[in-house]
Amino acid sequence: MKKRIVDGAEVGRLVATLADAIAARHQGEKNLALVGIRRRGVPLAQRLAGLLAERGWTDIPVGAIDITLYRDDLKLVAETPVVRGSEIGFDINGRTLVLVDDVLYTGRTVRAALTELLDFGRPRAIRLAVLVDRGHRELPIAADFCGRAIETGPDDIVDICLSEEDGEDGVYLTRR
Repeated sequence: MKKRIVDGAEVGRLVATLADAIAARHQGEKNLALVGIRRRGVPLAQRLAGLLAERGWTDIPVGAIDITLYRDDLKLVAETPVVRGSEIGFDINGRTLVLVDDVLYTGRTVRAALTELLDFGRPRAIRLAVLVDRGHRELPIAADFCGRAIETGPDDIVDICLSEEDGEDGVYLTRR
């Protein structure tokens, strides 16, 4: 049964909490950039950039990466993968990047994203911001900024809905 565990208003508060935490940790830093993992990490990164701008941070570039071809399970996922492309229109060398995704689960998506980012250059540091951490890591990866941690079983499904992609904001949990 699918159950909404976070409503739209709470999603907005969680994104604001992430923006506050990023601003506090990187106060005074000049070379900060956000990179969203396609699909839902990109609108989250754009929302974060807007909230950071409201907090006095100007000119924070936002990029997007598509990790499809960097997945370690590509052959298991799709015979013909759909690649949406990466768009990083700024030099990442020497920058602090905040990698943004909707859900942190096994860590494999983040591992693929790190591998791809390093193909673009050598950032000074990479931090990870996620809206939801659901646990059950397979790789030693942890979020630097987390909107909310939720307890799940390994077979549960966590769906994040964002208005830019889905027409509404919300977090849904399906228990099997």
